[in-house]
Amino acid sequence: MSCKDEKKTDIATKNTTIENSKKRKSNFKVIPIEHATAVFNWGDKTIYIDPVGGVNMFKNQDKPNLILVTDIHGDHLNVETLEAINTEKTTIIAPQAVADKLSDNLKTKLTILNNDESVDFADIKITAIPMYNLREEAIKFHSKGRGNGYLLEKNGERVYFSGDTEDIPEMRALQNIDKAFICMNLPYTMTVNSAASAVLEFKPKQVYPYHYRGKPDVSDIDKFKKLVTESNKDIEVIQLDWYPNNSY
Repeated sequence: MSCKDEKKTDIATKNTTIENSKKRKSNFKVIPIEHATAVFNWGDKTIYIDPVGGVNMFKNQDKPNLILVTDIHGDHLNVETLEAINTEKTTIIAPQAVADKLSDNLKTKLTILNNDESVDFADIKITAIPMYNLREEAIKFHSKGRGNGYLLEKNGERVYFSGDTEDIPEMRALQNIDKAFICMNLPYTMTVNSAASAVLEFKPKQVYPYHYRGKPDVSDIDKFKKLVTESNKDIEVIQLDWYPNNSY
C-alpha cells in the first residue's frame, strides 16, 4: 500500500464518509460527495450543495429539501443533474447568474439570493456571502457579485460554506462560526497559505478543507492543517475524503 493509500484509508476510517462533531452536541452531519459537492443532514432537513456528476452520485442520500448552488461553473452547476434529482418537494437557492442558466421547470422551485441577502428556509437562516478572486490574474475565474458562499444558521449553530473564493475581507470578517468549509486550489481559488491565514483570522471552531484539486496540482491539506493548528490549537481541522475515486 502506498503512502497516499495509507493516508486515504486513515481519512476514510476517521469519518466513514459521515462526520459528526465530537466537541459539541449537534445534529449536523456532512457527507462529502466529490470536490465541491456535499450533502448536509441537519435535523430533519437534507441539503445538497452544488449537486453535479449525475443523479447516481446521490443514490444513497435522502431526497433534498433544499439545494444550494454557488456558481455557474461545471463543478458547481449541472442542469442535467438537477433535472434528474427528485426535487418535487425541494427549494433551490442560487444567485441570479445561476438562475439565468436553469430550465423553466427548475425555475419554478427557485429562490434567487444574491450577495449579502438572507432568506429563511424552515428553521434555517441562509445568507449569501460574497465569493470572488483577489489576484489580478484570477479575477477572470470568479468576479465579485456573481457567485455565493453561504452562511447557514440554525438554533445558534453557524455553518459557512465558502464557494470558490480567495481570502476576501468578507470571509475574514466572519464571527462565531462553528463549522467552515474552505476551498483551496490553484489557479482557481486560493493558496493553502491564504486559506490558513483567513481561517486563523475568523477562528471557526472547526474547519473542513474541501475543493482542493487544482490544475495541475492538488493542494497540500496536511500543510494547511499544520499551519492552522500550530498557530491556534483551538481550531479543529477535519479532513474528509472529497475524492473517493482518487488516491489523494
